Amino acid sequence: MVERISKLLIANRGEIAVRIIKTCRKLGIKAVAIYTQVDASAMHVRLADEAYSLGSDPYSYLDVHKIIEIVKRSGVDAVHPGYGFLSEKAVFAKAVEDAGVIWIGPRWSVIEMLESKSITRSIAHSLGIPVVPGTLGPITLAETRKVADELGFPVLLKADRGGGGRGIRIVRSPEELERLFKVAVEEIKTSFGSDKVYVEKFIPRARHIEVQILADQHGNVIALSERECSIQRRYQKVIEEAPSPIITESERMKIYDYSIRFMKHIKYSNAGTIEFIRDENGNLYLIEVNKRIQVEHPVTEMITGVDIVEQQIKIAEGRELEIKESIYKFNGHAIEARVYAEDPNTMLPSPGIITWLEFPRNEYVRIDHALAPGIEISHFYDPMIAKVIAWGSTREEARLRLVKALSEFKINGIKTSIPLLIDILVTREFIEGKFDTQFLTEFLNKRKSPR
Repeated sequence: MVERISKLLIANRGEIAVRIIKTCRKLGIKAVAIYTQVDASAMHVRLADEAYSLGSDPYSYLDVHKIIEIVKRSGVDAVHPGYGFLSEKAVFAKAVEDAGVIWIGPRWSVIEMLESKSITRSIAHSLGIPVVPGTLGPITLAETRKVADELGFPVLLKADRGGGGRGIRIVRSPEELERLFKVAVEEIKTSFGSDKVYVEKFIPRARHIEVQILADQHGNVIALSERECSIQRRYQKVIEEAPSPIITESERMKIYDYSIRFMKHIKYSNAGTIEFIRDENGNLYLIEVNKRIQVEHPVTEMITGVDIVEQQIKIAEGRELEIKESIYKFNGHAIEARVYAEDPNTMLPSPGIITWLEFPRNEYVRIDHALAPGIEISHFYDPMIAKVIAWGSTREEARLRLVKALSEFKINGIKTSIPLLIDILVTREFIEGKFDTQFLTEFLNKRKSPR
């Protein structure tokens, strides 16, 4: 049964909230914003049809009870969680559903299952989909010693639940295992309220590849191309592109097949992303599933012409996917650079008030943001303030357009990572597509070294 959404609450802030509002307008849906006192004059609040205060606590975007109260008071039909915050929390999805409101995402029971990376690994393994060698479930320190010896050092300790790079530690020798195990456990206890870790073989020169999936409530699943996400720092992505410059056509078909099979097996619906690691020999391993829209979704939209937020809303309404091909054809190449309010030399946050703003103008460049002169960039939230995405008929054309766009993007009042992004994009390694997940760390270390 199709349920028409006419009013939607966005349980988020910043550029993703503005992004969702734009699609709501296109579909004739009223958009409802929530905000803390810090965000009272934020762009997503200005653009929404209605806005409700969460109070003075800047972290109230994580308060399920407060948000559900506003959901009921505002009379919305649906909730879109965006990314981050509560977007992958089963307890929030269930609270929305229990309130009789449509949740724009997978069912809460599916989220709960996939919150555990160990369960995700076990499901993939049972389907014959390769996972990184390691344990299929959480283990103790004593068990870790044995597994690490069998796998051979270095190994990765990873949090069973959570994300954002927290709880991940590279263990390079037996001597540091106990210390790093305890550090990882303490970090994930603080961050996620769990003390469960599992072990994987560390793959040193890996590429991080992910597949964008759309799945409706009628069993239809499609792959909307893959994305390359290997330019990252502390497991946080900085530059993404689609398609991947390293993946061969046979590898592409393989990871699409893995992704579609996995999502069909768990009866997934809505947008989701399957993440893979590719080693130097071309072996592909499933590592986890993201149960929401991704920060980097615009590169997929740029090469497919598909509005992923629109598809999320239509799927949540109960409609069948209009796209019938299980593997969707894409056109050209797109590259996204995440702009952070950070000092490009020290990588330290640079909060402040924007005093001047000038955007690049190019029909092949898209900027997702929530910026305006007078807007305050707060230290309370993630420092990513914008995403600049460029399309080209070739990868090189997209790269050149992105470099030009970044050089024309002017922001005064705060420092940004724009100079660093340009420096990365003009390296020989990036131009040739010859980089891995260690590239940015090594690049930054060289940058700091005296010449």
